[in-house]
Amino acid sequence: MRGEAGNQGPEEGRKSPIRGLGGAITTLTLVQWPGEEDKDLSDSLPWFPLVGLFVGLILYGIGRTWSLLPFIQWPAGAALVMVAIEVWVTRGLHLDGLADWADSAGGLFDREKRLAIMKDVRVGTFGILALILVLAAKWLAFERLLSSASIIWLLTVFMLSRGMMVELITTFPYARTGEGMARPFVDGASQKHRIVSHCLSLGFCLIYGPLGFALFGLAGFITWLFGAYCRHQYGGITGDLLGTTNEIVEVGLLMTCALPGKTILSYTGWSWIF
Repeated sequence: MRGEAGNQGPEEGRKSPIRGLGGAITTLTLVQWPGEEDKDLSDSLPWFPLVGLFVGLILYGIGRTWSLLPFIQWPAGAALVMVAIEVWVTRGLHLDGLADWADSAGGLFDREKRLAIMKDVRVGTFGILALILVLAAKWLAFERLLSSASIIWLLTVFMLSRGMMVELITTFPYARTGEGMARPFVDGASQKHRIVSHCLSLGFCLIYGPLGFALFGLAGFITWLFGAYCRHQYGGITGDLLGTTNEIVEVGLLMTCALPGKTILSYTGWSWIF
């Protein structure tokens, strides 16, 4: 039996990194972790990019499976399925944050009013419009990537969008004075979490060659811009603003990868520069 924390032996008191992975999976997806999770939620931060990779692999698998079905290809239909699966797997967590952030724009220059609006569970007109635009953008990007056989880029896009949430968690204060979903992550965040998260993302981008690094830079630039906005308008970050960060970075990178169509495949990896 496990005793109190003060009575734990050295093996019992040592944290397992795998437990942090469990916390990241259950926080960002609907998947239930079979083992014990780390009670310190900030320890899940380094694993955020890998959870993004997990979601990306699911969508990549759907796209690849769809292309093997014995009928005339229908990329738009497959793209719609991928959008629906992403919403389901992530429980619409980040989309909820996006809608709350969009509604808070009605608070204009009153910081406390904006924070109060984000805490309201009701979705307003701005929130609905934001959801329509983002979901439509994802559908169009998925369809374009499927049509050009470029869905391999989904993996790095989903890693980076989750990793950029860690960037803000580890560098920004929590905007609310009370409790909130993101506070345990922010309070325990450290530069170690930030470094490990970015190393995982950069290491995976290495596979994609120079364009992978360019996407990392673009994701960082988008995050920096939105972070500056959050600091000025809200005084820091909240769970809703982190979810919005994920959606903005994800859509921005998806549209960037989809724009060149099949051309992007010519510059995937390193062989084209030798």
